[in-house]
Amino acid sequence: MVAAAGFSPSFHDPALFVHTSPRGRTLLLLYVDDMIIIGDDPEYIAFVKARLRYQFLMTDLGPLRYFLGIEVSSTSAGFSISQEKYIQDLLARAALADERTVETPMELNVKLCPTDGDPLPDPTRYRHLVGSLVYLAVTRPDISYPVHILSQFVSTPTTVHYSHLLRVLRYLRGMITRRLFFPRSSSLQLQCYSDATWANDPMDRRSLSAYCVFLGGSLVAWKTKK
Repeated sequence: MVAAAGFSPSFHDPALFVHTSPRGRTLLLLYVDDMIIIGDDPEYIAFVKARLRYQFLMTDLGPLRYFLGIEVSSTSAGFSISQEKYIQDLLARAALADERTVETPMELNVKLCPTDGDPLPDPTRYRHLVGSLVYLAVTRPDISYPVHILSQFVSTPTTVHYSHLLRVLRYLRGMITRRLFFPRSSSLQLQCYSDATWANDPMDRRSLSAYCVFLGGSLVAWKTKK
């Protein structure tokens, strides 16, 4: 259907489709049965929605506010994305025994090893929580580093690894309202920052590198990788 409406698949993401005309560009992002349509041409967007309603049972939810666990809010200054409800659900599933919070997601200069602590009798809970944090990092670059570290131990997690996982959850509890903000008015200057640990992994002496990319005042990309 998207091809019939004049969309072409994006080279960057198989779920993204692009339509370009003299009146502007329209983007369609599709995930299973959830969809976002955005663009410069309101008439074409109305045409696409009419074609969709003709072929499928579809509900138009209006301006974007929630998509796959990501909350979107818009003001005259710009728009923000967050996953506050997702964090609340995650904390409920984690069932922490206390109400403590911490100011950082991981202690400074921590170097975890596979042999730290005793193996967990059932690693299922650890794997489930780490997997949830991986998705949360889509809008929370502040946990990208500790989540990358904790993900390395999902095969055989220990009590020490689990304690550091709980620290990330306590940090999120205290910083639950943090969000990414994208201003409507911003320069198109691209700025990149990177850093590396320079072969300080205690097990294999490999480096951990990280980067973040800003387009004007908007953080648009980030990654932590061993």
